[in-house]
Amino acid sequence: MNTVEKVSGHGETVGGPPGAEVAAPVADRRGWVLAVLGAAQLMVVLDNTIVNVALPSAQADLGFGTGGRQWVVTAYALAFGSLLLLGGRLTDLMGRKRAFIIGLIGFAAASAAGGAAIGFGMLVVARAAQGAAGALLAPAVLSLITTTFPSGRSRTRAFAIIGTIVSAGGGIGLVLGGVLTEYINWRWTMYVNVVFAAGAALGAWLLLPRQRIDERPRMDLIGTVLACAGLLGVVFGFAQAEARGWSSPVTLGALIGGVVVLGGFVLRQHLAPAPLLPLRVLRDRERVAAYVNRFASSTGNFGIIFFTTFFLQENLHLSPVLAGLGTLPVITGLIVSSNLLGNASWLVRIRPKVIIIGSLVLTAASLVWLSRLEASSSYWTAVLGPLFLFGIGQGVNTTLAMSNALAGLDPEDVGVGSAMFSVMQQMGGSVGTALLSTVASTATAAYLGSHVGGSRDVAAVHGYNAAFLTMAAVFAVAALLCGILMRSRKAR
Repeated sequence: MNTVEKVSGHGETVGGPPGAEVAAPVADRRGWVLAVLGAAQLMVVLDNTIVNVALPSAQADLGFGTGGRQWVVTAYALAFGSLLLLGGRLTDLMGRKRAFIIGLIGFAAASAAGGAAIGFGMLVVARAAQGAAGALLAPAVLSLITTTFPSGRSRTRAFAIIGTIVSAGGGIGLVLGGVLTEYINWRWTMYVNVVFAAGAALGAWLLLPRQRIDERPRMDLIGTVLACAGLLGVVFGFAQAEARGWSSPVTLGALIGGVVVLGGFVLRQHLAPAPLLPLRVLRDRERVAAYVNRFASSTGNFGIIFFTTFFLQENLHLSPVLAGLGTLPVITGLIVSSNLLGNASWLVRIRPKVIIIGSLVLTAASLVWLSRLEASSSYWTAVLGPLFLFGIGQGVNTTLAMSNALAGLDPEDVGVGSAMFSVMQQMGGSVGTALLSTVASTATAAYLGSHVGGSRDVAAVHGYNAAFLTMAAVFAVAALLCGILMRSRKAR
């Protein structure tokens, strides 16, 4: 049988199957490796919100219309979402360390170009290039965690930390974007990525061991085209739903076309000798439950930051920086739950199914609590508590979803399994943007229609509350599906 030498951080070699990852660095280096991976993950997840804060300043500086704002955000989402599966498979084919460093360099170069943009077109192209680099980088991060940290408490702690970064990235982006835009310049919301990427790339070069792959499987080109086109259609359709409405021919055409093409992709994976997404990855019920969990969590992360920030700025009249700081209870809750999971000896006595369903129900309850907001509500009595509770629930379910999504995968499938997790994250964000914005605007208009002369502030809060209740329903459905899919057994 063919083997590949796996080299550890100190040069030891062991045998392994073709395409297997190198042996994990020794324990005294794993903390530094996790810091490198965490910096890269933070750079990717905070990018959307940090740029959103800077958009008005960028618009004034570059002189593009209000309609152009959407494309600065959408260009990134389209490239990132449509190329994730390809990025995951490339991670498996070229080696995780190499994919990670290439993704970092690409993201840094695109960010530098965006910061130096002299016009709208240059900024949009740079955002699309950022998304393409992120599609290679995101699955590489999760793959490297899986291959660096052995099963057990160390892996749980690593996923807890990365899960905190994923869930807290939106809030951190708001604070950092507000500070950079207000006190320096909007261009630094792009340039700051160069700092993140340079440090992470240097750390990866020094700390991550080499991976040698003796046998490289073929790439399924037809499947690659179908996957990219289908995901592009779905992400574009959800982006247009917010701007044009759900009944728009453009929205419906993109969504229906994307779903049909993805159906063709699934059929192709049955027939292809070297599929882009081996369907064995999706035959594990625990993994499918993890993908459902990630979809719901991503929807909630978008909604909680988006609508709470609007409330803090428009109703409580806080500055963008203070509004960003007002979301810190979410991050505090994430840190608390991550510490609980990081010292998870108690977990062996509780079934993962019970923990995950409980965390989803807890998150839904926090959103129901938040939906009782009134225009005159105080931050301390009506916002702080549910945000902290939301962070607790999200920290638990995100961490365990990451672990379950990658547990039991063959070495050659770790990259594409990680990519599917990121695909569900991107789809959740896209659905959340379109669905929750539509729910909020519809509820606001209905309130104004039934309360002639009513306060617009009251109507807006009514819309936020409808969005919070919708998010609570999403988490309740996710809890039900996880209950059906997951088996009552100990952690894998």
